[in-house]
Amino acid sequence: MSITKEQVLDALRHVDDPDLKKDLVTLNMIQNIEIEGKTIRFDLVLTTPACPLKDQLRNDCKAAIHEHLGPEYEVDLKFDSRVSTRRKDTEKMLQGVKNIIAVASGKGGVGKSTVAANLAVALARNGARVALLDADIYGPSMPLMFNLEGAQPMGKEVDGKTKIIPIEQYGIKILSIGFFVKPEQALIWRGVMATNALNQLINDADWGEIDYFIVDLPPGTGDIHLTLVQTLPVTGAVIVSTPQEVALADARKAFSMFNQKDINVPILGLVENMSWFTPEELPENKYYIFGKNGGKKLAEQANVILLGQIPIVQSIREGGDSGNPVALSSDTMVGQAFDALAKNVAQQVAIRNANLEPSKIVEIKSD
Repeated sequence: MSITKEQVLDALRHVDDPDLKKDLVTLNMIQNIEIEGKTIRFDLVLTTPACPLKDQLRNDCKAAIHEHLGPEYEVDLKFDSRVSTRRKDTEKMLQGVKNIIAVASGKGGVGKSTVAANLAVALARNGARVALLDADIYGPSMPLMFNLEGAQPMGKEVDGKTKIIPIEQYGIKILSIGFFVKPEQALIWRGVMATNALNQLINDADWGEIDYFIVDLPPGTGDIHLTLVQTLPVTGAVIVSTPQEVALADARKAFSMFNQKDINVPILGLVENMSWFTPEELPENKYYIFGKNGGKKLAEQANVILLGQIPIVQSIREGGDSGNPVALSSDTMVGQAFDALAKNVAQQVAIRNANLEPSKIVEIKSD
């Protein structure tokens, strides 16, 4: 006796998405069911190509089929993805962008730009469409980190207006103020000039269809941060810190800024950078030169997710200096760390989109 597609769906109703807390059928994640003899084929449509739960979901689906339909059935499951978004359809700014992720730090020197660059690379390596905006107007570093020093974006006519075409490198669309000034040139700009420059990079560029739009913010809290949340509906913020207390104190300020009632941008989690030093030749050794688990403890205190702990390894610095981010390879220890970070960020974006109100542009009322 042959089985039906409805019986397959009924069996898969017993499988819940661990993050979204609903079954896969209700979430419309089961598509294109085919039954051929004792083989059941279907697509499992994930909320992100960087899903960290693929193996678990595959095993749960097979177990449900075997339990409810019979152990003789072979399950041929293929993964697809449809990145979720909670942007309103009426928003005209960056219409093709599904999620806007701000990468921030309370102070400089904690490796925020390195984390932003490698996060973007790791997301792209997992199959996502990624853009990276270098919003650190006074200290742009992405041209160097992506081997694009001296590169100059082109323009094209779109609906009668000239639009900047972001430069593509390693599968990522990138724009930086560093593309428009000489590397040795200091930008002595007042706040208004800096925010106008940021608005141009956002509004006057043709970004296209993007799953994750990463914004590398300047360190601290200031005009650029306010301009971003007042210009774009930010999906969530990733805070970067090192483990020592002086950095954690400033990270708390970053938490406070995004959590302010007037701003209220969700915190996707904390990245503890420079968690320990590991020599390349002694990969099992860990030296906690900035203290141990300070970021982990802060994440627990702030009730946010610890997205990842990134070690200090010489190759990270070398990759940034040479324009070849270490996340380009997932075969190394640090490559794997950034791959895990990307999957955790994508996971938290999906959870945020499933459980919170739509992202919106912040309107700060003056007294």
